[in-house]
Amino acid sequence: MNPVRTTIGTAQPATGTDTAAATATPAAAAPAARLVNVVKEYRLRRSSLFGRREVLQAVGGVSLTIARGETLGLVGESGSGKSTVARLLMRLVEPTAGTIEICGTDVTNLRGRALRQVRRNAQMVFQDPYSSLDPLSPLKESIGEPLRIHRRMGRRARADRVGELLAQVNLRQQYGDRYPNELSGGQLQRAATARALAAGPELLVLDEPVSALDVSTQAQVINLLQDLQEELGVAYLFIAHDLSVVRHISHQIAVMYLGRIVEIGPADQVYERPAHPYTAALLSAVPVPDPVRQRSQTKIPLRGDIPSPTQPPAGCRFHTRCPFAMEICREQDPPPYRTPAGVTTYCHLHEHGPRLAGAPVTALRPAEAPAHVGGKAAGKGDDAA
Repeated sequence: MNPVRTTIGTAQPATGTDTAAATATPAAAAPAARLVNVVKEYRLRRSSLFGRREVLQAVGGVSLTIARGETLGLVGESGSGKSTVARLLMRLVEPTAGTIEICGTDVTNLRGRALRQVRRNAQMVFQDPYSSLDPLSPLKESIGEPLRIHRRMGRRARADRVGELLAQVNLRQQYGDRYPNELSGGQLQRAATARALAAGPELLVLDEPVSALDVSTQAQVINLLQDLQEELGVAYLFIAHDLSVVRHISHQIAVMYLGRIVEIGPADQVYERPAHPYTAALLSAVPVPDPVRQRSQTKIPLRGDIPSPTQPPAGCRFHTRCPFAMEICREQDPPPYRTPAGVTTYCHLHEHGPRLAGAPVTALRPAEAPAHVGGKAAGKGDDAA
């Protein structure tokens, strides 16, 4: 069931399925996409002749499952690794470790024709549609290119199908004769979506598809995507900064920080009962149209910037900015904790210190940070980093 359509800025519930373990699954029953412990590292140039080559870990062991016909929203600050996950899923960059599956097929090591055949099932819509469309070709040529490559359609059949695709994204057929520079941002994003749908994919990877659009156009594109999902049964990986936008379209929400997932679960649960301080901080930054609610909303400030991925902090990667950081956060990477509501979070607060045991982290205040962990006093420096 798709989330309820609404205007940007209001809330509605959504349902979804949780992250699944990697198992051998028949293609017909397999999810649209699955990532299992995927890692992506880049080796940087030496700073000097005898210096060591630093390793930048853009993605550090991400596992995600996208069910067929559903939407997984992926959120986080710039530099958290969201776009790298999208490119790994599309095999635009090579993973360092882990497994990537599309519609039950392991694509981690596919090459050439075999990879091209699988890519019919997964297409990508980029943040800047102008850069993904040929500026020297009319839209009908760009939209028809996947039909020629993947479907082997002749010119007349392609022209008919392009007209159908333009109608699906609410563009008149004559727009096919226009060039990208003759269209508005919203029209370009619709054309880019039509091009992605041309191959008949099971999955669309949408990397910041509405971030460059004004609010009214955002709502139109989000509603269009919901209509297409209902009509075609296509699954989405929807990447954005804005949690309020993501909630409108998502069945599940995954929150990413410094290359790792810190919380994932049904959209309404993640939004209403955040189980990780980072999720709560992102939500507290979302403007509320009601001034009374806005003033009463608890703010959880984030101190400083995301640490360098070449030198990630030991223990929990968020502890350097967390107002509830404890000694154990600095020493141990938090294991996954599943709340009674079906949310999986990676935070020590649920089993140590205040022992939230699945309660929302918004029940705490920064001044209420745990005074000790494991019987050891946690000095003043444990309240915040």
